[in-house]
Amino acid sequence: MTLYLLDTNIASCIIKGNSPAVDNRLVKIPMAQLAISAVTEGELRFGAARLPHAVRLHSLIEDFLLHVAILPWDSDAARRYGLLRAVLEREGQPMGNLDVMIAAHALAVNAVLVTNDHAFARTKKLKVEDWTKESRR
Repeated sequence: MTLYLLDTNIASCIIKGNSPAVDNRLVKIPMAQLAISAVTEGELRFGAARLPHAVRLHSLIEDFLLHVAILPWDSDAARRYGLLRAVLEREGQPMGNLDVMIAAHALAVNAVLVTNDHAFARTKKLKVEDWTKESRR
C-alpha cells in the first residue's frame, strides 16, 4: 500500500477546492493512504492564524484536519532531517527548513510526497508526485 504525504500546497488546494486535477486524483485514493506531517498541520494553522477573521477558511481547515491522518514528527524524521539538510547544504542546494522537515518526514515513513513545489526535486531518493497536473494514466 502506497502512503501519500500531502505537502502544504496540496493540502491548501484540497481545502480551498481550487484544483480540479487534485480533486480528480483525491477521489481515486483511499483515505487510509493519505496523511500530512505535523509540520504541515503547523503551516496550515499558521496560515489560518494570520487571517483571524476568515471564519470559513478556519472551518475548512479544521474539517480537513479531522479527516486526514496527521503523522507526528518523530526521532526517525529528525534523523533524516539532519542528514538531508547537511547533504543539501553541502551540494549548494539548501531548501527552506520546513520543506526539509517535510521531505525528511516523507523519507522516514517511506511515503510519496504530493506537492507542486519543484524544490523537492533536489532531494534524492524522495518519491514525488504533482497532483496539480492532469494524470496521463
